[in-house]
Amino acid sequence: MFYQFYEMNHAAMAPLRASADLMRRAYSNPLNPMSNTAFGRSLDAGFEVFERLTRRYGKPEFGLFSTLVDDEPVAVNEEIVWSKPFCNLVRFNRNVAVDRKADPKILLVAPMSGHYATLLRGTVEALLSSAEIYITDWMDARTVPLTDGGLDLDDYISYVIEMLHHIGEGVHVVAVCQPSVPVLAAVAIMEADGDTFSPASMTLMGGPIDTRINPTAVNEMAKGKPIEWFRDNVVMQVPWPQPGFGRAVYPGFLQLSGFMSMNLDRHMTAHKDFYLNLVKNDGEPAEKHRDFYDEYLAVMDLTAEFYLQTVETVFIEHALPKGTMLHRGRTVEPSAIRNVALFTVEGENDDISGAGQTKAAHDICLNIPNEKREHYVQPDVGHYGVFNGSRFRSDIAPRMLDFMRKHQKAV
Repeated sequence: MFYQFYEMNHAAMAPLRASADLMRRAYSNPLNPMSNTAFGRSLDAGFEVFERLTRRYGKPEFGLFSTLVDDEPVAVNEEIVWSKPFCNLVRFNRNVAVDRKADPKILLVAPMSGHYATLLRGTVEALLSSAEIYITDWMDARTVPLTDGGLDLDDYISYVIEMLHHIGEGVHVVAVCQPSVPVLAAVAIMEADGDTFSPASMTLMGGPIDTRINPTAVNEMAKGKPIEWFRDNVVMQVPWPQPGFGRAVYPGFLQLSGFMSMNLDRHMTAHKDFYLNLVKNDGEPAEKHRDFYDEYLAVMDLTAEFYLQTVETVFIEHALPKGTMLHRGRTVEPSAIRNVALFTVEGENDDISGAGQTKAAHDICLNIPNEKREHYVQPDVGHYGVFNGSRFRSDIAPRMLDFMRKHQKAV
């Protein structure tokens, strides 16, 4: 009933949101003489903060319509090239000359942990000028009808394998945070099978390969309770009239509340500063606040089976580093990886995946030659800075691209 109560509360707030938005428009209208006064701006700011804090944020757009290739602007358009009920594979198609030397092909596996793939907009933007980018655009589970079946961790791994097959040989796969475990598992299965579509390289960024190392608050919470607790307390059914009505899910608003509570003082300060910037009519920091929270507050539901299997496999049983992880009854063997180059990236101040958790991939992928492996720790960044922001653009992205070019396959 908790999900239903959440929906009822959101609906009950709709008239207040509409009124606040109407009043905000009235007090920001240049024809209103009060719009240029401190009192008018204070009211305008207060109404906007209220409206933004109570609205439901829809799926954002990538909005990447151009990039620079060889220092020349080229148009970019999004194209869905592969699709399943729970995921679209999106290609960022650059309008470059057909006879131009091919750039590395990158499959960017976005996290399915509550936020949309657009969380990696900055990641895509930083790599797009130098690579052909494909990204996993995961679906909000509450929008997928029950008749389309389910999605668990085994399905996720199979999705990754299918997408690598679809793109073709010589792909460089990049996993950001959560997908590090299923991506490594997918590559291990492909290598064990001698699959010619195994990627040329695998980059794991801030991922929970072995959460026994330097555990964070997130890790401690997950391993501190039995899987039955998660099944009984955080799994809910999608309410009517959503398309996924009746589907068992882990709601995105629960995940968001957990993330917000970890740094509640920071979020409160950010909204206070947003209000003060609006009152001062300081547009630039206010717009940055809007851009960040439009993305951060847009959340999606996960299927219950995927969420529970991930919690149990990754955070409670530590199955991958222990060598007990199964995919459809078959043991996942990281030692089978011999030909795929491995690059791992961590943030020095990561409070989601602690330092050393991603590096652990090198310990379990025993048979990758030393010349085909590399690890990098970015100083002075947290989890988000591993895949986004100025440090990513200036320090991490160039290293990733250099590693991919070094291990490019001739196809």
